[in-house]
Amino acid sequence: MAATLKEIAQRVGKSVTTVSRALAGYSDVSEATRAQVRQVAQELGYEPNITARRLQKRRTETLAIVLPTYSPRFSDPFFSEFLAGVGNAAAAEGYDLLVSTRSPGDEEEKAYRDLIRSRRVDAFIVVRTRLHDARIEILKAANFPFAAFGRIEGDNDFLFVDEDSELGLRLVVEHLVKLGHRRLAFLAAPPDLMFARYRLKGFTETLQARGLPVDPELILTGDLSQRHGHQLAGILLDRPDPPTAIVACNDLMALGAMSAVQNRGLKVGYDVSITGFDDIPPAEHAHPSLTTVHQPVYKIGKMVCQMVIDVINGREIPNPQITLAPSLVIRQSSGPVQI
Repeated sequence: MAATLKEIAQRVGKSVTTVSRALAGYSDVSEATRAQVRQVAQELGYEPNITARRLQKRRTETLAIVLPTYSPRFSDPFFSEFLAGVGNAAAAEGYDLLVSTRSPGDEEEKAYRDLIRSRRVDAFIVVRTRLHDARIEILKAANFPFAAFGRIEGDNDFLFVDEDSELGLRLVVEHLVKLGHRRLAFLAAPPDLMFARYRLKGFTETLQARGLPVDPELILTGDLSQRHGHQLAGILLDRPDPPTAIVACNDLMALGAMSAVQNRGLKVGYDVSITGFDDIPPAEHAHPSLTTVHQPVYKIGKMVCQMVIDVINGREIPNPQITLAPSLVIRQSSGPVQI
């Protein structure tokens, strides 16, 4: 027979109310007591009535992520890392995760409104924020809890974790310039994405600071996919005056660019240098391994999730807006320019 709250209370010497609140994670119960109660509950094989608890608290204990995608088949290591971080943080707090995919625009906005109206979830996690983000406007208007991976243009008066993308691109360009590169191309992200603006700014302003020209014909915009990276790199490489280095806005486009270089019988890191951004797991294991800006996507997923759970439970959030400093991971795909 399963243990009861009363049995746990007797074992730890606390009231049933305190035990119940400790198991529910309420902040008015000390962390030491919560840990003690969880330990005893585990020892006694206590199994909470999740449905009853959720009805009592008037919560679903479910978080929503609506992933923006244009493809019916969704496969992106970036989002896989992010979801792993969110999912593990949610599970540690007893929360479920509702994940769906929608094309950006009307279909996506309808998904947000439907979930808010039905109260199927307690909060949202927003990813790949845009300059003018309708998702965030919808959530703010409904006064619905959310946290974001990224910022928007204008007032960022909401919970977010982001990485300094502008600084990340500065690190990349400085690295390539030190290797002797003077003709750099850039594979940009769709301009409606906020991080696209930061990364483009970091690329162009660092070139200008180094006294190097910014050639608009060497800046091409892609959809962040490996396929598009391959296609755009091919356009650059087939020019009569190709770049000696290609800076990609993310790792997937960089990996696509690497294959375009290799398909032309050229050597990545020798004939043409390639860099990425994100440091997804395939970057380290590519041939050659990819020089990239490290972004702790898994960690950011955990941080964003913990933020939104804390706000749901009325806990103090000491740092509601966090911008992380990037680091450059130098691998084999970038090398000295060949004269």
